[in-house]
Amino acid sequence: MLNYLDICPEVKDAIDNDRPVVALESTIISHGMSYPENVESAKRCEEEIRQAGGTPATIAIIGGRMKVGLTDEELNYFGKTGLSILKASRRDIPMILAKKLDGATTVATTMMIAELAGIKVFATGGIGGVHRNAQTTFDISADLMELAQTNVAVVCAGAKSILDIGLTLEYLETHGVPVIGYQTDDFPAFYTRTSGFSVDYNGESAKVIAEAIKVKEHLKLVGGMVIANPIPEEYALEESYINKVIDEAVADAEAKGIRGKEITPFILSAILDITEGKSLYANKQLVYNNARVATMIAKELCHMS
Repeated sequence: MLNYLDICPEVKDAIDNDRPVVALESTIISHGMSYPENVESAKRCEEEIRQAGGTPATIAIIGGRMKVGLTDEELNYFGKTGLSILKASRRDIPMILAKKLDGATTVATTMMIAELAGIKVFATGGIGGVHRNAQTTFDISADLMELAQTNVAVVCAGAKSILDIGLTLEYLETHGVPVIGYQTDDFPAFYTRTSGFSVDYNGESAKVIAEAIKVKEHLKLVGGMVIANPIPEEYALEESYINKVIDEAVADAEAKGIRGKEITPFILSAILDITEGKSLYANKQLVYNNARVATMIAKELCHMS
């Protein structure tokens, strides 16, 4: 493993001394927004974790090395290079490492590398899921399979309603992945605080959620956990408005024959245009909020060690 993995000194010291560490993905930097806003947002997310008492560990692949914790130079490199960097899911790892390429880690790959490094909590925007019409396209995000087999708790604002949220939750249930709401009974839909679906359990506090993670660990139950943390109310978009926007973007994608891994970036770009940037602002705010909650959970886990 050490042949492929670099853990920065700050993160390694925190792991070795049982201090709270929170993993962050890098796709949101290279593919989520343009430079320099992407780097500014990534640094703000790391700072939210530090201010909450944790150590951030942004994960990426650079020159065929799996990096856990990026320097300012590496963050800037990722931000400037942007869409030219390959989006790396689990299936891409062997070739990216073998060919010494760069890779922007998705939720699935970030989970995988975080577990290799010994990090138990990961903060992201939203998880991938079962796409609409998946019964004919079989388009299901690798994030869900990773959650079924990798022991990392993922703090997210639920899943975007560009997905089939009902089927996404059914998939997670089938694979034994607990879906815990952070102080909520409702499963959030990224831009909105509710989706019309319920979580499995309401985690009333970071301590309760940390206890559940610890129990899962003691029982050697394989797989991750979804911690669904609603976007703060002041940043949430009005439900009927954003759902109408999403339906319009999905219909446009279908009309243009957009398929596979191209569909999500296409739809998100269309949503950004239609909302005149409101969706991106909401996206950034919910990620910062998830980083703070993830740090609270990571701190509670350290107290239980």
